Amino acid sequence: MIDTVAFSGALDLLASTPSAWLVVVPGLVIGVVFGAIPGLSISIAMAVFLPATLYMDFLTAILFLTAIFTGGGFGGAIPAILINIPGTSSAVASAFDGYPMSVAGRHGEALGAGLAASVVGTLVGYALLLFTVGFVAEWVLRLGPTELLVVAIWGLTLIAVLNTASVAKGVAAGIVGLLFSTIGFSDAGQMRGTFGSMYLLDGIPAIAALIGLFAASELFGLVGRNYIVEERAHRVVRLSAIFGGIRLALAKPMDLLRGGMIGAGIGMVPGVGSSVANLASYAVAKRRDADPSRFGKGAPEGVVASEAANSSSEGGSMITLLALGLPGGAGTAILLGAFAMHNVTGGPRFIAENGDVVYALILGNMAQAFLLLFVGTALVFAAGAIVKVPLRLLTPVVMVLSIVGAYAITGNMVGPITVVAGGVLGWAMRRFGYPVAATVVGLLVGDMAEGELVRSWQITGGDPSFVLGRPITLVLIALLLLSLLPRVLASVRRRARKGAAATAGASPDRG
Repeated sequence: MIDTVAFSGALDLLASTPSAWLVVVPGLVIGVVFGAIPGLSISIAMAVFLPATLYMDFLTAILFLTAIFTGGGFGGAIPAILINIPGTSSAVASAFDGYPMSVAGRHGEALGAGLAASVVGTLVGYALLLFTVGFVAEWVLRLGPTELLVVAIWGLTLIAVLNTASVAKGVAAGIVGLLFSTIGFSDAGQMRGTFGSMYLLDGIPAIAALIGLFAASELFGLVGRNYIVEERAHRVVRLSAIFGGIRLALAKPMDLLRGGMIGAGIGMVPGVGSSVANLASYAVAKRRDADPSRFGKGAPEGVVASEAANSSSEGGSMITLLALGLPGGAGTAILLGAFAMHNVTGGPRFIAENGDVVYALILGNMAQAFLLLFVGTALVFAAGAIVKVPLRLLTPVVMVLSIVGAYAITGNMVGPITVVAGGVLGWAMRRFGYPVAATVVGLLVGDMAEGELVRSWQITGGDPSFVLGRPITLVLIALLLLSLLPRVLASVRRRARKGAAATAGASPDRG
């Protein structure tokens, strides 16, 4: 539970450090802007501004970087909703229903719902951190490679859940993503799929591929259209619509809480993070909805589920950073670098000896969530004007930004080439009804799955009975199977109905 002495010390520390509050709003603005530009991810923003924290005190430096983290968590949803181009990999699922809402002229409502979900998700993640940071350190140490492998496989099963048209096409598209993730050197030091090119030794850059699959392919599909929103009356950006979206999200407290809990739970697992959290939360929300067919066609619940989870995963990943000194993803890896710059080492000893600082960080980030509501509203209102820009101007600008962003990530032409190749592949997949999201899931999770499989094989010696002595692994496997059960039952019922209809149609008319 909460250490009241350390908690009181945290309040005194925050009150006596005004510089910690001066950097929060600039950090939120930087995070939202970088997150909203495809290719300029949250980790890039944090890396660019990391040197600026060298002359700050430790608390101020971490709050500045986490403000960028918090702002970027929502910023990626802005292009995902407005132009179907996720600004970050953690906003992939936000585009599934956010963009259809924009096409229908409900862009303000979608952005407002996403903003409210991000604020609540951030609060949920850090509230859980506040109450659990003490004993989570011991629990996370029990997760081995077999547990992480099951988590990765669980992420891959989302391929079938997210695809509404055909499970076979979803699996095929996911396999393509897995194959892409195996290009380059493996964890065992073997080189695969490079075709003799030295530029592929490090594999396909995931963010550049994501930009191509989503951004470039979508731009190809916009050829021949004049505006994202064809109806002129719907292109008006109203503050009232944004507030309406905020009220819509707040009217679904259980959806917000569920998304926040899923995101925080997944965020605690090192290496998984918000990229999987937003997809998992979306899949759960879709499966539990009374009418799952609404999802993918403009259901606000899809935006709420995705944004609540990807924002709450930040608090979850901070648990492993503070409790174990292990980064949960790229963002917390940069935070770990900031720790090192200030000669601070995260872990159980850090929590025990600096409880006031830990609580100050948590409380500071909870305050950031409330500030995001105001900063986000102002920036969303400005960004919403993008629907008024003619596509003949918007398309080349977005394409150039995507290619430049990809080049900034890789530092060579591999990034831009990947964007173009991914755009062609994504366009072809959309043309023939294959889900692009499934390929993205396979690409994002494949590397983790392979690495944990190798480590599991090395530890067990290839003996599958080893998992019988790992109760946590068995629980995760049971949860995985239970999550697939509704889809399997629905498929069986659908086939039974088709069989009954075919039998009835083939029967002679006895009337």
